[in-house]
Amino acid sequence: MSRGFQIVKDFANKEIKMPKRGTALSAGYDFFNNSDEDFIVQPGQINTIRTYIKSYMLDDEVLKIYPRSSIGFKFTTVLVNSVGIIDADYYENENNDGEIFIRFINHGNKELVVQPGEALAQGIFQKYLLADGDNFSGELRSGGIGSTN
Repeated sequence: MSRGFQIVKDFANKEIKMPKRGTALSAGYDFFNNSDEDFIVQPGQINTIRTYIKSYMLDDEVLKIYPRSSIGFKFTTVLVNSVGIIDADYYENENNDGEIFIRFINHGNKELVVQPGEALAQGIFQKYLLADGDNFSGELRSGGIGSTN
């Protein structure tokens, strides 16, 4: 298996705008508001959006989720975890089929409104390295967000 995106199984019949790059040289794949309503984050508030998307990738890859630059610059809005890290074993986990959720916090003084179909975040696939001597052979993830505590 290589890398890419799929719709989570419970929403296979929903019309979903798949992540895509905005230009030929874009590193990031734009994630869109796939809900039927505006996604709103008031100043000082936190809000979570579901993407209805999961990502598959090679064992030595990670998908990093960042807010779109314009959201940070115009609204002082960031991800609550700074950068979302989607590991390869998050795909198809038993809790949520690997669905990617994105949680924003608005540190600014203007409400952020993202209409249905508009881009709000971007994902970048990256290879990663392991430390010398790392011979971890533990279990793979079985749950969703926060399951590796």
